[in-house]
Amino acid sequence: MAKRKRDEEYRTFQDEWAEEFAFVERAGSAVCLICNDKITSMKRSNVKRHFDTRHDTFASKYPAGDSRKKACQELLSRVQASQQQLRVWTRQGDYNSASFAGSLAIVRNGKPFTDGEYAKTFMLDVANELFDDLPNKDKIIKRIQDMPLSARTVHDRTIMMANQVEEMQVKGINAAPFFSLALDESTDVSHLAQFSVIARYAAGDTLREESLAVLPIKGSTRGEDLFKSFMEFAQEKNLPMDKLISVCTDGAPCMVGKNKGFLALLREHENRPILRFHCILHQEALCAQICDGQLGKVMSLVIRVINFIVARALNDRQFKTLLDEVGNNYHGLLLHSNVRWLSRGKVLSRFAACLNEIRTFLEMKGIEHPELAETEWLLMFYYLVDMTEHLNQLNVKMQGNGNTVLSLQQAVFAFENKLELFIMDLETGRLLHFEKLRQYKDACTASEPTQNFDLHQLAGFTSSLLQSFKARFGEFREHTRLFKFITHPNECSLNNADLSYIPGVSVRDFEEEVADLKASDMWVNKFKSLNEDLERIARQKAELASKHMWTEMKKLQPEDQLIIKTWNALPVTYHTLQRVSIAVLTLFGSTYVCEQSFSHLKYIKSNLRSRLTDESLNACMKLNLTKYQPDYKAISKSMQHQMSH
Repeated sequence: MAKRKRDEEYRTFQDEWAEEFAFVERAGSAVCLICNDKITSMKRSNVKRHFDTRHDTFASKYPAGDSRKKACQELLSRVQASQQQLRVWTRQGDYNSASFAGSLAIVRNGKPFTDGEYAKTFMLDVANELFDDLPNKDKIIKRIQDMPLSARTVHDRTIMMANQVEEMQVKGINAAPFFSLALDESTDVSHLAQFSVIARYAAGDTLREESLAVLPIKGSTRGEDLFKSFMEFAQEKNLPMDKLISVCTDGAPCMVGKNKGFLALLREHENRPILRFHCILHQEALCAQICDGQLGKVMSLVIRVINFIVARALNDRQFKTLLDEVGNNYHGLLLHSNVRWLSRGKVLSRFAACLNEIRTFLEMKGIEHPELAETEWLLMFYYLVDMTEHLNQLNVKMQGNGNTVLSLQQAVFAFENKLELFIMDLETGRLLHFEKLRQYKDACTASEPTQNFDLHQLAGFTSSLLQSFKARFGEFREHTRLFKFITHPNECSLNNADLSYIPGVSVRDFEEEVADLKASDMWVNKFKSLNEDLERIARQKAELASKHMWTEMKKLQPEDQLIIKTWNALPVTYHTLQRVSIAVLTLFGSTYVCEQSFSHLKYIKSNLRSRLTDESLNACMKLNLTKYQPDYKAISKSMQHQMSH
């Protein structure tokens, strides 16, 4: 009885399934001839369920009987013919490698998988004209036609390449002495929370910043949820958590909560100190929230006027026409976004450039805002324009990949010095560092020489901003000596507290090696040369930034690469010092790379691709953000060649 039951369940493939359900057996699995899906559990009920639920259109078009039997035989004949053809293709050329190259281009340009067919059509149309005078034109066209680039093929190739990149990432982290993490969480277009995990580690003379994963969080996003999701990923990929030296977050409660925050749970799990950093860009943005009290009223009025003009289609068109008539260089106002770091400064700058036209337009519409002509209001307005411009310059300076914690810290400390200068500038009335404010003051003085301006209130606003900066960046101030060590090892004296965060570093060996280094003129001069090179790069960056040549700036040698090359040039007798320097160089000072990943996420998983699966999204993100180049030729050689479909 039991034997008959097992036979009825069809534990082995049955020949009649080919004619009844369009299935064949391949490598111990039942493979659907219609969609190429595999069913590993060889049971009639599983095969029938797949056919009934996935191919009901085929079933209704070809009812059970002779018509279905004939249709299934035709499908099987096509598969057999294409397998024979693939043997010929394998000898003629590597179509899979070309397919991988095309898939990678599609994914890295943020295009959907279905664009593979469009890319193929495009290549055929171009090749038909471009190679018209070549004797082997037909052969070229045939190869393009035979190249597999269907949506499913592009998807499968993407997953394979992403898996290979992930293997390289994990291998690189395991080979590195230390690694650090930048973590942030955001919500995608389908309201699913996505947890971005970025790692920074040394690989030879290069410091890599790699997106390890974008983890979907299905439920709540408490610290416990994020920690559980991350640890499951870390254990699955065998990440060497004993090498983790620091974590940088956006400072959200779920990350930094004292008892149940992600960092608290991580420290408890690892049972050792781990450096934690609140993203320096987020802290700067919080300091820049200077729009409180009277300045807040100024900004509020600016936003109300902009919304009145821009948010109404007719008003927007009429205002743009007015700008064109008077010859203004701009073609409209900018809407304010509170979550964008540079938005406030850009909005105020554009408003100032169009202020006369704004007054004229409001008068035409019968809208009264007398503040726009009041001296006291305008003084605070132009002060905001200039100050937000200075803050934006600081923010832009700290953006980008590969910044060391030392360069980020120095940028903030330099701005604090500038704020003290700005206070003196306002108190003396020189206004050398407040261009728009000075121009307005000079214009008022020219029309009314006896008019007095009280700038002490503006100096008070700047003093409050300075105090806000002084109250933040505590972790960056605490480890100043540790950060400075990477460029001035002969001048810094680190204590036990600084070294306690770096696993495997002996205080005794460190102190002895520092003493040896200080006594060696050759190696001291090596770091003097390093600082000269860093100064040269800083001058080049400043010059290119003044000319807005951002593309040329990216071509300059990264500072972190220059520093790590210098340290790697030291002999093995300074092994402990090298470990400390590499540990500092791997630290994240900001979560800029996470914000960058979310920009890619928004573009990849858009309203038109909102049903993208978690696996596909993670693969697309990884290939877009990685600096590794997938070796798709190696993948191609290890897989079975697949026909064009």
